[in-house]
Amino acid sequence: MTVHPLHTDDAPSPPQERPDTASAYDSTWTEQPNTQPPDDLEQVMLADGKIYVVLAVVLIIWAGLIALMVRTDRRIDRLERRIDDTGSEDTRQ
Repeated sequence: MTVHPLHTDDAPSPPQERPDTASAYDSTWTEQPNTQPPDDLEQVMLADGKIYVVLAVVLIIWAGLIALMVRTDRRIDRLERRIDDTGSEDTRQ
């Protein structure tokens, strides 16, 4: 890398001003997003705690589906064991 000395007859250019980027970003981070008032559906669901009723119904449905899957899995296991037991008895005879 070569460094060229400044000539005395060349007037140095004025230093360039750097934009103040910190203040530009500060205003971006400190501003709060525009909060819109809730629309009609949100007002209905939030009024009187109806959103919690919906949440409870959804959770009950999920719990029912999980219980159904566990019950079905147990029944399938019993059937498989029964098939294995009858198959082994046929080979013994």
